[in-house]
Amino acid sequence: MSTPAYLTVEEVVARYRGQVSEGTLRNWRAMRIGPSFIKIGKAVLYPVSELDRWDKSNLVICRPSRSLSLEEHAPAR
Repeated sequence: MSTPAYLTVEEVVARYRGQVSEGTLRNWRAMRIGPSFIKIGKAVLYPVSELDRWDKSNLVICRPSRSLSLEEHAPAR
């Protein structure tokens, strides 16, 4: 089974495990923020490639932690 090229609003909510609601997506569309979308009549579709791009643009890059020995973490006696 191939991956769909477009997701519905409900599928986008499921993709983000309910952490982004339909209402949030609606508000973002009205404010022209968030992931890009296509509107055909009343249907709102999100290209999977645009969701992937949006995910990457929101990726938080963390620096590697400094490697410390156990002695440096031990309280002084």
